[in-house]
Amino acid sequence: MSIQVQPDGPPSPTHLLSKLPIPDSQVLTINPALPVEDAAEDYARKLRQALQGDAVPVFDLLILGVGPDGHTCSLFPDHPLLQEREKIVAPISDSPKPPPQRVTLTLPVLNAAQSIIFVATGEGKAAVLKRILEDKEGTLPAALVQPRTGALCWFLDEAAARLLSVPFEKHSTL
Repeated sequence: MSIQVQPDGPPSPTHLLSKLPIPDSQVLTINPALPVEDAAEDYARKLRQALQGDAVPVFDLLILGVGPDGHTCSLFPDHPLLQEREKIVAPISDSPKPPPQRVTLTLPVLNAAQSIIFVATGEGKAAVLKRILEDKEGTLPAALVQPRTGALCWFLDEAAARLLSVPFEKHSTL
């Protein structure tokens, strides 16, 4: 695992993706017009078609965030979806954070990725990052993301890293 701190914070994933020449045909989206259960099934089908081979799709890279409660994707602390092992995409109808209905990748998919980058910014993330990165509080959803064969890196701004005492690399720019 690698932790890097950026003084001004890293660029947002949306900003990054807008700079890449990715054809629309290679962008898989969740259909918000469908009921949440159907949207999850539809997205799982799209992923299986695009990433054929293994029962669990293997992404080259996932860029994830972490919430102040330790959630990532739409996987929340103490939620039954943390135990999901069969589905690669799951609906959630009782999200503790708006909107209540969401679609999320499951932990088996996250942990099958070749590389995972977590991006966390702001003082509001400092306490949970200490719990995850120093206290090794392994029950928080973001802490459960441990790629089996890949790399895990954390990109933090100074505000998010302010409570950490573990060694990390400090950079002035990306």
